Amino acid sequence: MRTGNSRRRLALAACALSGTLLAGATAFAAAPAASATPAPQESTLRVKMSGAGIDTLNPFLAFFNGALDTFGLIYPTLNSLDENGKPGPYLAESWTPSEDKLTWTFKLRDGLKWSDGKPITAEDAAWTFNLIMTDAVAGTANGSLVSNFESVTAPDPTTLVIKTKAPQANVIYVSIPISGIPIVPKHIWEPQAKNLKDVKNDTYPIVGYGPWTLTEYKAEQYAKFDANKDFVLGKPGFDHMVQQSFKSTDAAVAALRSGQIDYINGVNPTQFKALQADKSLLTAQEVGNGWTGIEVNYNARTRTGKKIGTAHPALGDPVLRRAIHLATDKKTLVAKVLDGMGVVGAGYLPPAWPQWTWAPAAGQETPFDLAQANKILDEAGYTKGADGVRVDPKSGKPLNLRLGIHADDTADAGISTYLKGWLETIGIKLKIQTLSMSALNSDLAKGDWDILMDGWTTGPDPTYLLGLQTCAVLPKDDGTGGNTDSFFCDKAYDELFKKQLTTFDQDERAKVVADMQDILYKADVNQMHFYANTLDVARTDTVSGLITGKPDAQGMYPAQTAFWSYLKAAPAAAKQAAAGSEQGGGGLLWAGAGVLAVAVIGGVLVMRRRSSAGDRE
Repeated sequence: MRTGNSRRRLALAACALSGTLLAGATAFAAAPAASATPAPQESTLRVKMSGAGIDTLNPFLAFFNGALDTFGLIYPTLNSLDENGKPGPYLAESWTPSEDKLTWTFKLRDGLKWSDGKPITAEDAAWTFNLIMTDAVAGTANGSLVSNFESVTAPDPTTLVIKTKAPQANVIYVSIPISGIPIVPKHIWEPQAKNLKDVKNDTYPIVGYGPWTLTEYKAEQYAKFDANKDFVLGKPGFDHMVQQSFKSTDAAVAALRSGQIDYINGVNPTQFKALQADKSLLTAQEVGNGWTGIEVNYNARTRTGKKIGTAHPALGDPVLRRAIHLATDKKTLVAKVLDGMGVVGAGYLPPAWPQWTWAPAAGQETPFDLAQANKILDEAGYTKGADGVRVDPKSGKPLNLRLGIHADDTADAGISTYLKGWLETIGIKLKIQTLSMSALNSDLAKGDWDILMDGWTTGPDPTYLLGLQTCAVLPKDDGTGGNTDSFFCDKAYDELFKKQLTTFDQDERAKVVADMQDILYKADVNQMHFYANTLDVARTDTVSGLITGKPDAQGMYPAQTAFWSYLKAAPAAAKQAAAGSEQGGGGLLWAGAGVLAVAVIGGVLVMRRRSSAGDRE
């Protein structure tokens, strides 16, 4: 489906001069004064939906980027994040920990309302957290974030009290837009809680509170939003937004060039370089806030230890996993797949958040070494058959492995071609399975795969991403509750996960997180290929303010989030009008009864029209 420009065009009436000049002048003079100030035209921001799309609109179950972005736009959180990743106010105006750091008291704003007019109170937040804490289905997506919570209560409508089992360093990051827990309206969700796994949340407009309201969604087509004119952090610069789904980034780029959409967050390097030559476009690189790599299904099982899935049994051998790692030339992947627009991968946390960046100690890196890979496989008894494919000495099965890749990801396609060649050199045959995002993930927790291409992004607090590797997110025996991505489960890692939660000193916490990444790196279960720079492109003739923050000395912008970008975005004409008002002699522009006011939000100049749609990470 193609989404056209939905901006309304002002119709200018032409004066017919069929009568006398005097009659024409009289008719013009008699026209109402208001005609000199036409009603403000409504504006629509048109963007490409996140490539991951929306897996479900149920915020308790979702983990695709498109869904998380959406929840960040339509549901509130306790805290926001500023452009430097520091917690700020949102529903909560303030928060205070007790002296022993076991009790956090949040004071919530009074007077905010859900989109259906019901008041937002601390009870909504308490109910949301308690459901996640007590219901395995509700905890599917975000259970790890509240695993240390003892209780959450709402003693009055504007007070929320969170008590933890042990001091918890990231409490103010637990409920933040996109990467944290969204607060939902209790009166809407409580009647559905008993059958939560079946709730689609597809009654529009969806009742929520945020900078936007979701008014319509068609799976794999589009999502439509209306601006919340009364949003507490400032209204959006656009009246409406359409997020368009595309089968490929090539199709999205074509739509951008033709003016059908205004912005793409995430083109590939070839497209980016081609678009840099177009003077009507703004191109920007963000520091990578996620990783791309492979996951190895080495021991698929449930929380009780029940074996599940169809993974090749040899993947449980650390020697085989190390050989796969040795046979991967990450520098070549960065150079050839990313055209140099990224960083070689190692640690589990990306470079966008340098406080958590980790790399193996000198001499401990896994190099690209095909000879060494062959050597350790020979020594472990993996002999080659007549076809050159090695055989597992324990099961007698040839090393014919499945590699699942995303159908719409050009990086996956490029990586898989290189991997197939390198692994065949060491006697491992790869069968590449091209799958849609939903197909790739639908059976992940069932363990019916060998190796998967995957990628995760994260915000400034690492708890959620680190939590994906804990034993607690393995699926239950009935198949529910699984948010694992590789079935990794290690007691030492789990103990460190708990420790980092309770370490308040930033440097000490970073050391604990580094030890966790060291465990993951040596296990070779999650092999980080690279951290790709995010490549953004926007039309300068239709939109401004999308790219927030300032670039560093290399021209790299900080990691962007849909919350702030879509809040601060404004029609390009408003930017030009703002510039004109500043250069035209000072003061505000007056147009009839409508006032054009210039506001500065986060360093971005945005034109506000009080008589039009409202202002508003």
